[in-house]
Amino acid sequence: MTPVIDRTTYFVTDIESDGPDPARNSMLAFATVAVRLEDGIVDSFEAVLSPRPDREQDPRTMTWWATEPEAHALATRDPRDPATVTADFVAWVERFPRPRAFAARPLFFDGRWIDEYLRAYAGVPLVAPPWEKAPLFSGAGIDIASVMTGVLGRPWREPLPADWLGDVPHSHAAIDDALGYAHLLLKFLKLGDANAPVLADLAEQRS
Repeated sequence: MTPVIDRTTYFVTDIESDGPDPARNSMLAFATVAVRLEDGIVDSFEAVLSPRPDREQDPRTMTWWATEPEAHALATRDPRDPATVTADFVAWVERFPRPRAFAARPLFFDGRWIDEYLRAYAGVPLVAPPWEKAPLFSGAGIDIASVMTGVLGRPWREPLPADWLGDVPHSHAAIDDALGYAHLLLKFLKLGDANAPVLADLAEQRS
């Protein structure tokens, strides 16, 4: 059987916000690390955003941020207009050939925020409808923890080994966390790729 080469670019993203709800709060900062299975990390994008005037801070989140002053300073330094940032992000993503896949840990949290800002400022959703011929990202997004579970056969309990994250500290600075999760996704994509022939043979036997 001819091996299938994964040419997907995965966009591993981490966001920081002033609350848990994209409909009520603002995204403060985010970072995306682009990776490919064969090439590793190929590029990155990061930005700090001005709070939305139609949103408010969540008091509990801000109390937590008070315990992380360095990370909060990074997440609020020199903010830019969200519309400009979103347009720059879309243009950056579109530089890469398809297929392009969005990934996060957890997908439900970070993906909701990116979807909200893409819809509000670029008019495109994170997950495109089936009739969309040129979506920004392919598919429904990738939850990195689910990839790990699929490879390991069971959920992994925290903490994650430091070397799985490329020895990048999980500092709550968006670029650090995105880099760490990019290393994590690459590790498990490679583990899954190593088992691909076995899985392909099993699929053939069942067809």
